[in-house]
Amino acid sequence: MTYVITQNCCNDASCVAVCPVGCIHPTPDEPGFATAELLHIDPATCIDCGACADACPVDAIRPEATLTAATRPFARVNADYYRDHAPTPNFTRAQHPGELVTGATPLRVAVIGSGAAGLYSAAALLRHPGVKVDMFEKLSAPHGLIRHGVAPDHPATKRVIDQFDFTPAKRSRFQLHLGVAVGTDISHAELLTRHHAVIYACGAENHNQLGIPGAPLRGVHYANAFAGWYNNHPIHRDLSPDLSARRAVVIGNGNVALDIARILATDPARLTATDISDTALKALRHSNIEEIIILGRRAPEHASFTTPELLGLLERPDIDILIDPADLPHQPPTDPAARTRHDLLATAATTPPTPGNRRITLRFHTTPTHILGTEAVTAIRTERTTPTSPPTPDEITTTIVIPAIGFRGKQIPDLPFNPRTHTIPNTRGRVLTPTGTPLPGVYTAGWIKRGPTGVIGTNRTCAEETITSLLADHRAGLLAEPTSPRH
Repeated sequence: MTYVITQNCCNDASCVAVCPVGCIHPTPDEPGFATAELLHIDPATCIDCGACADACPVDAIRPEATLTAATRPFARVNADYYRDHAPTPNFTRAQHPGELVTGATPLRVAVIGSGAAGLYSAAALLRHPGVKVDMFEKLSAPHGLIRHGVAPDHPATKRVIDQFDFTPAKRSRFQLHLGVAVGTDISHAELLTRHHAVIYACGAENHNQLGIPGAPLRGVHYANAFAGWYNNHPIHRDLSPDLSARRAVVIGNGNVALDIARILATDPARLTATDISDTALKALRHSNIEEIIILGRRAPEHASFTTPELLGLLERPDIDILIDPADLPHQPPTDPAARTRHDLLATAATTPPTPGNRRITLRFHTTPTHILGTEAVTAIRTERTTPTSPPTPDEITTTIVIPAIGFRGKQIPDLPFNPRTHTIPNTRGRVLTPTGTPLPGVYTAGWIKRGPTGVIGTNRTCAEETITSLLADHRAGLLAEPTSPRH
């Protein structure tokens, strides 16, 4: 029997570190790790020890014999990875630096942002008994997109938070400051006078603009706001979307788009046991939406959603997935992940709908061109273009359009910023001045460091790289001593 990694995988590589035979890939030191949809266990190498399952923070690893109908396809997903990637049981394990030993004055570090990147940064720092961490969060609740971005019907994914329940010894060196915004309540300069170093891990809180006529109309809700609404985000909890139409339109075909469509298509009774906001649950009980149309500009093989998210959606017996078979390429893609997605979509395209089910329609090769309405949305115009057919216009009646077209970082007062990538310029987490030299004592991690890529666990490797740089600079005497009291 082998173990299998399933949909909940957060890619933080805890399993890789404990596997005695190196059968889990890609590893953090392999090229595909940063873009992997999930990690994979080689069934031919696994020795059934269970160490990976014990280490997994989100309970994503199961014995093959215990897989359910919903998780059984992941056995194939794991095995298929090794059709194209030769197993390499010998790999270089990341070596954590030894414990930092300081004198009477501890190393004080400020971490800005309490999402995954900030928490992984704090965890890496607190391994060293000579470090004290102040974490600053502008919202009234911590955990960032783990709390306010993960869909409420994915509770296992949110369990990643549990690993940040620090021991009493570590908690004595950690302080969380809620409702504190850098640039408003405290300045960057003040942080540097109170700490040896500051790590900016504040994510990508802005959204990409849709940029078509009608985009400012009432009824257009960007994905960060809509997901924040059903996740009880303090800023977005009062959104009040209009769910009176029979159709909703989601623009973009990444995981966020699938999440939003799935929530809209789910019977509210199924959501009552989740942590969905009471306001959203009440609104969904009165929703008239029967179909959610997801518009993707590109072909299916270029879709941004991952195989685990698509597979999880296709396993829902209460939701029909509709796809025009003409959208699928005649030849399956050669890329393993894209090929698996193609096979899943091809099966969905030939599966008859179930009467009474709500449905999610995936439209590829389709570009939104105009949102119609005077004050509020009444319809959206699209244009469908494929290599074998001329442009075909269409008009979809709806009262709600949800662009899920990506996020971008926001400039932080007094910090360098790259307006092209919407990130803080850096080298291995060290923030760089406009001349390309490191800014002493200033670091970054997460989406504001690398852009909005990867999943929750990707931030662990990203944060570890930043902390390695910070500790190396401390040992080299490059961090200035604080000049002001801590508080």
